[in-house]
Amino acid sequence: MKISTKGRYALRLMIDLGTYNIGEPISIKDISRRQEISEKYLEQIISILNKAGFVRSVRGAQGGYLLTREPKEYTVGMILRLTEGDLAPVSCVNGKEDCDKRDTCVTIRIWKQINDAINNVVDNITLEDLLEWQEGLTDQYVI
Repeated sequence: MKISTKGRYALRLMIDLGTYNIGEPISIKDISRRQEISEKYLEQIISILNKAGFVRSVRGAQGGYLLTREPKEYTVGMILRLTEGDLAPVSCVNGKEDCDKRDTCVTIRIWKQINDAINNVVDNITLEDLLEWQEGLTDQYVI
């Protein structure tokens, strides 16, 4: 499994919204500048997040986007599954693909363990955790 730019940029977009959350809408233009991601690509991603209710849009000259929930209520898994789809390393693990070798396949155990490990990580890290980690990075300085 490889996370695409869509999933990675969705996380960065959500982190940006959380970081600059002062109750006022944040424009795609500002996020684009800070994150160095094209506005057009961010517009595609924000549309997905908006339709899912992860963010809400505010129209007008001072418009932009706001998180709809507290950062602790979003998991990395929620954001990645929304933008990437299933995170399973192979399609037979999630049960969506019928495989005639499933009962005799020895490698299915590996794929299930990888899938469980991935889900355990992404479902137990919140946007709030990412914001705290980011704050820790910006608090570091060298004399």
